[in-house]
Amino acid sequence: PGPGPGPASSPSFGPSQEVLGEDKLMAILKERELKIYWGTATTGKPHVAYFVPMSKIADFLKAGCEVTILFADLHAYLDNMKAPWELLELRTRYYEHVIKAMLESIGVPLDKLRFVRGTDYQLSKEYTLDVYRLSSVVTQHDAKKAGAEVVKQVEHPLLSGLLYPGLQALDEEYLKVDAQFGGVDQRKIFTFAEKYLPSLGYAKRIHLMNPMVPGLTGSKMSSSEEDSKIDLLDRKEDVKKKLKKAFCEPGNVENNGVLSFIKHVLFPLKSEFVVLREEKWGGNKTYTAYEALEKDFAEQVVHPGDLKNSVEVALNKLLDPIREKFNCPELKKLSSAAYPAPSKAKPGEKGTKNSEPEDVVPSRLDIRVGKVISVEKHPDADSLYVEKIDVGETEPRTVVSGLVHFVPKEQLQDRLVVLLCNLKPQKMRGVESQGMVLCASSVGEPRQVEPLDPPAGCCAGERVYVEGYEGGEPDEELKPKKKVFEKLQADFHISEDCVAQWKQRNFLTKLGTVSCKSLRGGSIS
Repeated sequence: PGPGPGPASSPSFGPSQEVLGEDKLMAILKERELKIYWGTATTGKPHVAYFVPMSKIADFLKAGCEVTILFADLHAYLDNMKAPWELLELRTRYYEHVIKAMLESIGVPLDKLRFVRGTDYQLSKEYTLDVYRLSSVVTQHDAKKAGAEVVKQVEHPLLSGLLYPGLQALDEEYLKVDAQFGGVDQRKIFTFAEKYLPSLGYAKRIHLMNPMVPGLTGSKMSSSEEDSKIDLLDRKEDVKKKLKKAFCEPGNVENNGVLSFIKHVLFPLKSEFVVLREEKWGGNKTYTAYEALEKDFAEQVVHPGDLKNSVEVALNKLLDPIREKFNCPELKKLSSAAYPAPSKAKPGEKGTKNSEPEDVVPSRLDIRVGKVISVEKHPDADSLYVEKIDVGETEPRTVVSGLVHFVPKEQLQDRLVVLLCNLKPQKMRGVESQGMVLCASSVGEPRQVEPLDPPAGCCAGERVYVEGYEGGEPDEELKPKKKVFEKLQADFHISEDCVAQWKQRNFLTKLGTVSCKSLRGGSIS
């Protein structure tokens, strides 16, 4: 067995979440500078969480390390063809430009770095032979286990996904490094490399890991979940919009994507964070320790709106030099070629806006977990409630629901509900409703109605999605004339297990299925 995890820091280059092989690390540092590499598969567009490894690369350089950055283009293809072969070269060029722009944005000198593409050496005779040698000693179980948190998991996995961890292990030998650095999600690949490289006669390497940054929705920040991440080239108005929708409940420091971003991205880069506030709310306050900011937020000294505004200002300062670099015609062209818009098909193919109707898919719905803060009878309608519902935004939403005859007021108060958030606001007997509480309804008479229940433990603002449609950004506002919700709603129903479904696919949050109490076989409205 390889060396266990040591303390999560080194006196030479600051904190990491975990280090495998610290004794070996210390021994090397006594004799010479460390040779280390960081690799990134050239798949989806890099997002702002990439500033975490960039700041660590800056630390390594300051400590005198020899740092290599690997653009793992072949890995991108092997991971369920996340980068199609015909786009591989374009995406690798995009990554080279954008990663270098990020490093320049935080003041890292590029002349001290070595940049390498995977296909520069991974297609050589020697490397290919080592892939075959490795495949003769690695079990299928170990290969699958190693890639479980990195390689995309699908119902019918491809053989290429099993090769992925082996290639990453061999990279350590062929790049001639002492250590590999990556996210803590890479841990199983790192322990796989420690186990199998010696079987080919190669040295076991050191592994350093940084934490994974939660996305704005509270889950891992991911290129495939549009709402969870801010793209490096997002316009200022897009940054504002995504931060406005980000989960940031007053006083709640758990699964808080905005606080996590400050902790893992902004603090390591600047060693301080300034909360911008009007004088009447106490004026600006500078924090030099993250723990003090978290404590003030937990005690509601810092308001979510001020926190989001302050992150927006700090983030735009980081992104401005990157946006400026990519504002030239050459890089604009590269960006659109590497990541073509899905609606624009090649000539002769289906899928253009004119030839095909737009996709009516569940990911277009902005459905979130909400918490009912207050419930009152509508002043002008006996059958309507007016609720205040927290959906993780700065202010709760006002929602009008026709539930008076079906759900007692006390059963709604403080409960979690499922709210459709991107309907066009509509006045109902003089009160504007900013969403729709989704409910199960019985098929027969007398009519029964039950609000849908998110899984226990969910937080207000968490996204609800349909199985298989986790990606894709919801419409900002559903246009009434397009009837998108109505078309999708036609296939909503409650299963025999009381689970909410669309075309036999479950409604989910990251904690499990959305359900109702008892209305099997019912409809959803």
